[in-house]
Amino acid sequence: MATQDSKSGSTSGTNSGSTKSIPGADEREESYSGVNKAGMVTFIASMAVTFVSFFYVSFFSGGIDLKEVKPADAPVEQVVAEAPVDVSGVTEPWLANADMVKHGAAIYKTNCAMCHGAGGAGDGVAGANLNPKPRNLIEGGWKQGGGELALFKTLQTGIPGGSMQGYKDALPAKDRWALVQFIHSITKTPEKDSEAELKAKAPTLQ
Repeated sequence: MATQDSKSGSTSGTNSGSTKSIPGADEREESYSGVNKAGMVTFIASMAVTFVSFFYVSFFSGGIDLKEVKPADAPVEQVVAEAPVDVSGVTEPWLANADMVKHGAAIYKTNCAMCHGAGGAGDGVAGANLNPKPRNLIEGGWKQGGGELALFKTLQTGIPGGSMQGYKDALPAKDRWALVQFIHSITKTPEKDSEAELKAKAPTLQ
């Protein structure tokens, strides 16, 4: 009996030991439970906020516009053409005149810029393969003179043996005088004929 009691006591002791709680387990379980509860509360709160926001946008703010948002059109640069200058009232087109210079600039752009360049530097696209090269009107260096009368003659007959053609049959005399005045307005060292000489000779040139 003593042996059985001893065994029984031993067995009883073993069973009693197996049911003992692990130190700290209860604290961890409570901590995990607290974390899970906090996470659940946060999740429910965020879902509630989302639902309320969606409900408000859908029914009170006019809804969500799902139409394609088109980018604003880029501003279109408007190119305003310069009004032509009326030189019909100019009776002496060989004398210095601001309107004649402006008129000459328009004639130059249409008839001369392709060879002599937009600014008159002799770098026009059409003149790239010409030999000799078109004159640099800014630098001058005229073969037949740079005075008004000489330039008008060059525009009239061209330069023999060169690439410069005459415009006697292509442009009216007043337009050629306008070109002369425009060239004088851009060249660095314009040669000037006297007013008396211009009045004596220019009217005879057509």
